[in-house]
Amino acid sequence: MDAATCEVGPPRAWRSVPAGVATVAMAVLVAITLWSATRSGSTALIRADVALAVAALALVPVVGRRPEVVGVLAGVLVALSPVATPVASFAVLYTARNRPFRQAATVAVVGVVGEAVQAVWRPMPSLPYGWRLVLMTAAYAALLGWGTWAQARHALLAALRDRARRAEQEQERRVVEARAAERTRIAREMHDVLAHRLSLLAAAAGAMEYRPDAPPERLSAAAGVIRASAHHALDELREVITLLRNDDAEAPADAPPGQTLADLPRLVEEARAAGQHIEVDDPLGPPVEVPTAVGRTAYRIAQEALTNARKHAAGQPVRLALGGAPGSGLSIAVSNPTTADSGATGSAGTGLIGLAERAALTGGRVAHHIDASGRFHLTAWLPWPT
Repeated sequence: MDAATCEVGPPRAWRSVPAGVATVAMAVLVAITLWSATRSGSTALIRADVALAVAALALVPVVGRRPEVVGVLAGVLVALSPVATPVASFAVLYTARNRPFRQAATVAVVGVVGEAVQAVWRPMPSLPYGWRLVLMTAAYAALLGWGTWAQARHALLAALRDRARRAEQEQERRVVEARAAERTRIAREMHDVLAHRLSLLAAAAGAMEYRPDAPPERLSAAAGVIRASAHHALDELREVITLLRNDDAEAPADAPPGQTLADLPRLVEEARAAGQHIEVDDPLGPPVEVPTAVGRTAYRIAQEALTNARKHAAGQPVRLALGGAPGSGLSIAVSNPTTADSGATGSAGTGLIGLAERAALTGGRVAHHIDASGRFHLTAWLPWPT
């Protein structure tokens, strides 16, 4: 841990301990040490120890703010009397817990030097100088290691808490993105299913409205288109709702209803029955086997193109061309003349964006433009593995 992190201050658990509690605890230890040190000392030495004990205790409330300064001062007092040893030890532990290792090591070295000086002029007959110095060095080293370990543990727990918080935020972000993707999926499926069927209904109803004098068989055919389109719309809407309610985690995330490339002739016939003029160029011939996802995407592209032509270029002929082969890909091209009130496909932008997204999911692409003659072209390419 760097100095910038450590200088922020002691952890909350240490800050919550009142300075008075630490002062009382140190006072008890200093009193015990003072009683032990003055049993065989002279009166002057006893008075000096008492004064040094009071001075050492006066430093305790400052430990929380400047532990390294208190540690150095206490180490100096240790050189004069053993009564300052409890405060010096506490300062080493606190500094190691809340400050950079270099500062804590400096405080510990000052304490050891103080102990070494004290042992010179106040020796202990029962403990040789060398062993006393070794024991005090080991004690200060233990305090230094304990405090450093506690600081590292606190930093690790803080890092783990931060990582957990970030992971929770990331999970929330993924949930939001998943919900947005699901809403987009629902909108795309609803658009694909309803736009086509409703446009057929509108075309058939328009024919009945503007040609009320048409022969009965023409009116009956238009009514049949309306009935069949409404029936198919309900069936496809039911399929979409069933798909969206599917909780199978292994189900494809973008599996539309069951129409594939093999259903394209029926789609063309429904559009022709509604009065749309469609020219089909299909060198592929009879229904061919293509990957399911590619077939569904191809069907949706053709469906959206015919729907847009019906809405934005009513009465204009449409040309639908298919081509390709396994290994080279499946190509789809739809073109139709534009009309003065078609709005240059401006209102069809949402459907075209959806087509591009669908094609991209299968590794394909979709493009559209209006040529110099005013004819709208939509082209798509989808991968067709061998």
